[in-house]
Amino acid sequence: MKKIEAIIRKSKFSSVKEALHEVGVNFFSYWDVTGIGNEKEGHVYRGVSYSTSDIQRRYLSIVVNDDFADATVKAIITSAGTGNVGDGKIFVSNIKEGYRIRTGEKGNDTLN
Repeated sequence: MKKIEAIIRKSKFSSVKEALHEVGVNFFSYWDVTGIGNEKEGHVYRGVSYSTSDIQRRYLSIVVNDDFADATVKAIITSAGTGNVGDGKIFVSNIKEGYRIRTGEKGNDTLN
């Protein structure tokens, strides 16, 4: 199993969620987070300068079977990307074991 953690723009969440459903990822957790990125300059909107050092993002945590990892990452990259600084990051790590609390099942069956 793989754990995929993605930090994306909040404005892209709906399209990412839809793309994940299309590749068969129907369960994941998410949080609203604030982070500090590489972008150092502020933006001007209607004559007012705004700091962009604190960036509002959405953090997704997804656990999938090994064979779904590549499709999941591709779906996030395709749907979350704008081509601009601040599109986000994706991290993939191995999960040693998973358990379903209700039944005590373990392994890949816990993801169905």
